[in-house]
Amino acid sequence: MHEVTRHILTAIETQVWGGFADPSDVYQTIEDLLEDGADVPLLRAAVMTEFKKKEIAEATWPASTDCDRLNALFQELNEGGIIALQNAGYTMSDGHSDVGEELQRRDRGSVKGYCFYHGQDLERAVAGAGLLLAYGDLRNTSEGKIEIGKAVKAAAERHDFEVLWEGTHNRRIELPNIDWKRRRKLPRPPRSL
Repeated sequence: MHEVTRHILTAIETQVWGGFADPSDVYQTIEDLLEDGADVPLLRAAVMTEFKKKEIAEATWPASTDCDRLNALFQELNEGGIIALQNAGYTMSDGHSDVGEELQRRDRGSVKGYCFYHGQDLERAVAGAGLLLAYGDLRNTSEGKIEIGKAVKAAAERHDFEVLWEGTHNRRIELPNIDWKRRRKLPRPPRSL
């Protein structure tokens, strides 16, 4: 199997099991990553096959998964004045940009800070390597960032997550043992492709 095909198959698996993408998103990823030598028919067929495998696996998952608890954690943070975004872009820079966009939609006076994870963090979590959370305050101060970090850590612990964080402003918060099982209904395949 060509290396490009193998790389794109891994990207398909990660996107499907990440739980945020629908088939059109995954097909777009294929298009974005295509290079000479890739087995395009195999890649396109793999998308719905992977969604079907995930649908079968979901039937065996517990009623409440770590991702359900993560949703509740992020809801609590949002309700408490911390902008909390899941799958915010692909990089730290994208995540900060998404926080800025969300801040424009909210009353700035009611926002204390932010917390997010981005697409690379999602890939790490899907692979079983834990989830890293970025956080900070709007003034971008060390003291403020630590206060938001403490609030995120306390909320994560209330939602029964193991939390690793040394309590400083220059390290992200880690949920090391998250079992990534994010449900998503199997959508119909797009008509194109």
